[in-house]
Amino acid sequence: MGDDTNAVHVEGLVKRYGDTTALAGVDLTVRPGTVLGLLGPNGAGKTTAVRILATLIQPDAGHATVGGFDVVRQAHEVRRLIGLTGQYASVDEQLTGTENLLMIGRLLGLSRRAARDRARSLLARFDLVDAAGRAAGKYSGGMRRRLDLAASLVGEPRLLYLDEPTTGLDPRSRNEVWDIVRGLVADGVTVLLTTQYLDEADQLADEIVVIDHGRVIATGTAEQLKARTGAQTVSVRPGSSDDLEKVAAEVRRVASGPVDVGGDLVVAPVAGPAALTALVRRLDDAGLVVAELSLRRPSLDEVFLSLTGGPA
Repeated sequence: MGDDTNAVHVEGLVKRYGDTTALAGVDLTVRPGTVLGLLGPNGAGKTTAVRILATLIQPDAGHATVGGFDVVRQAHEVRRLIGLTGQYASVDEQLTGTENLLMIGRLLGLSRRAARDRARSLLARFDLVDAAGRAAGKYSGGMRRRLDLAASLVGEPRLLYLDEPTTGLDPRSRNEVWDIVRGLVADGVTVLLTTQYLDEADQLADEIVVIDHGRVIATGTAEQLKARTGAQTVSVRPGSSDDLEKVAAEVRRVASGPVDVGGDLVVAPVAGPAALTALVRRLDDAGLVVAELSLRRPSLDEVFLSLTGGPA
């Protein structure tokens, strides 16, 4: 390892493609043994940052170290530390699950026996033993993603880059990938996760960096980012649909922003928990019965909307 105490440290990272600026001075830090969520919409610059940190491309300006090693001057040392799983499965569809992992093990310099032992261990860990002898092209999307993750771990990396790892997966497969990531972190692996799914960052990330148009626009834990909006959300479901407009009128009296009336639910931002108490009193005074009443912190989707002025 180099002399940097951070797993990843980035300062002023810039990357241009012709007239397009993919990264416009990005700063971020990943602490060892944690998950950093790099959050942003398509085209924000997330994948470009990962490609630089994986030594696949070089920055036009700025400085980045991985495990204390410079990604440009010490690229070979960086590659020894990292594993990478991209947005789409990179396994050979003609080879079986076992053959894919054996090939990667041999390319990494493992002996035949060591490569076979490593493949067997990873197939068991990712619940792919029954499919080990089947061509990867016949795997389901979730199985292929698990094999892709296994492939990135053949070299036992200290740091793992996951670039939108659950793109295109169904909810069950996404949850399986999340469980795998949690298990890796418990084993001491540091993870840099890029995603455009806000619930994914909420579930997995110890810290989040929000990036938009190549710039960092916010940094913090999920709770810190939610607190930045300065608002909470109240939801009210009337006991009778006939009372929907009457309930909405009372909610407007305590709301700090636009009131959304959709279906049989009234939703609005409020300045704090005291607004809920005031709303309960108003509903009671008006003789309005509700079937559901709740107050919650903003979701990361709402945080993103607040930070960027656009949808997540």
